[in-house]
Amino acid sequence: MNGSVKKIIHKISEGNIHQVEDTIAVEKKLKISINGEELISLYCTPTMIRELVVGLLLSEGLVKGSWCSDRMSIEYKDDAILVSIQAEGAVVPREGRIKTSGCIGGVTFEKKLETEKLKDDFTIDSKNLMEIFKDFQNRSDFYRLTGCIHSAALSDGRHILVFAEDIGRHNAVDKVIGYCLLEGIGFENKIMLASGRLSSEITSKCSKWGIPVVASRTAPTHYSVEIAEARGLTLVGFVRGNRLNIYTHPNRIKQ
Repeated sequence: MNGSVKKIIHKISEGNIHQVEDTIAVEKKLKISINGEELISLYCTPTMIRELVVGLLLSEGLVKGSWCSDRMSIEYKDDAILVSIQAEGAVVPREGRIKTSGCIGGVTFEKKLETEKLKDDFTIDSKNLMEIFKDFQNRSDFYRLTGCIHSAALSDGRHILVFAEDIGRHNAVDKVIGYCLLEGIGFENKIMLASGRLSSEITSKCSKWGIPVVASRTAPTHYSVEIAEARGLTLVGFVRGNRLNIYTHPNRIKQ
C-alpha cells in the first residue's frame, strides 16, 4: 500500500491562486488482534506494517509468551489494516494502557523501566554524528513530499543500517526496532536517530534494547532525560548543522 496520494489543491501565493497537484500522506488505522481479541488500534503510515507490529509488541512487552511473526496475518481493508496474531502466552491487560504524548494518539503500556547501567565503550566523534544526521535527513523523501512525516534510523556510527518513516514518531522508531529484530541486527554500539522530540516513550524503547546513543533534531522531555540518566544512555538533541546539545552521559561524544 502506498504511503501517499495525489490531490489537486488551491494554492495562494503572492496574491495569486493556482490549482496544483499536491502529495498528501496516507493515514490508516491499524488494528492488532491477538488470539482473536483486539488488543490495540493506532493510526500509521501503511508501510513496513510487519516491522511496526513486531517492534511495538516486543518493545512494549505486550505478549507474555511465544508467537511467530511469520504466521502474522495482515489484511488491507479500505478503512483499516487488520493484523491477527496467534500467541501461546497471555496478553497484557487493557488497563495497563497509557495514552502517550504522540500527536496522533499513540499508546504505550505501563511497565518497569530498565535501570541497570549500560556497559559499553562506544564513542563517536561529534562531527561524524552531524554528518550521519545530515545523511539521515536527506533520506526523508516522504517528509519532503508531504511535510507531515516523521523518520527514524539506526546507525553503527559509520552508516545508516535501517531507515523508516511514519506519521507517528513512536511508529517510526518501532518500525526500525522491528526490522532489526526480524533481520537479526543487534542494538549494541548503535545510534537511534529521530526526527521528532525525544519523549519518554521513545527513550524507554531505546533503553529496553540497550541502544547507547539517541539523537534528534529537536529536544528531549524532562522524563526522557531522567530515563537516559538512570539507564546510562547518551541523549543528544538539536542536531542541526554544525551544532548539537548533549543532555546525558557526554562521554560517548568526542570532539
